[in-house]
Amino acid sequence: MSAYIFDTETTGTEQPDIIEAAWLEIDAPTTLQVVSQFEQRYQPRHPISLGALAVHHIYDEELVNCPPCTTFQFPAQAQYMIGHNVDYDWEMAGRPNVKRICTLALSRMLLPQLDSHSQSALMYYFFRPHARERLKNAHSALADVQNCRFILQKMLALLEQPVQTWEQLWELSEQARLPRVMPFGKHKGTPISELPPDYQDWVLRQDSMDPYIKLAIQKARQALHQPPITTNAQ
Repeated sequence: MSAYIFDTETTGTEQPDIIEAAWLEIDAPTTLQVVSQFEQRYQPRHPISLGALAVHHIYDEELVNCPPCTTFQFPAQAQYMIGHNVDYDWEMAGRPNVKRICTLALSRMLLPQLDSHSQSALMYYFFRPHARERLKNAHSALADVQNCRFILQKMLALLEQPVQTWEQLWELSEQARLPRVMPFGKHKGTPISELPPDYQDWVLRQDSMDPYIKLAIQKARQALHQPPITTNAQ
């Protein structure tokens, strides 16, 4: 089973292109030993936005001799992609056929008491004496995947039942991604199981709704023995 901790830096939120990609190939969740690593910058098709520049500090002119961003390919042999808010990088990688393990979701489940679950905040939580030094290159893709590995190692140590396989970790991540409360809208903060039935129906009919919100509602209905409604969600 091949698993990769993956991160990208991009041109921004509108017409995003990859300008830097990095991954660590990891052997097993029991050791998190690095098998191989990759880092590459790319020339984008679109200019880097000012907001993105302020995050990663990569100038357009530094990329003129880099390979085109369209040449990027995520490893074909990968079966699992690991990342902090992994869906964004999965989208940037072209939605490869992998199972996604989200360290952001895991951190929110395992450490609900924290006021922030950003990767930088977790570095300060787990590695306070050394975090500032380790974060000097934060928001470079390679530094971010290295920090993600450190954080994952600490979070795995918090589990009562040790994770032995990537499949077990993926299942735990899927569980963590199910919201317990409605994250937005007029019922923001309401436990999923306490949402009014007509509002649940409305959510389930929205094509663009987060699939994990839909799944949480469906599971809540099953727990209450309520019949599911027919939706056109995939």
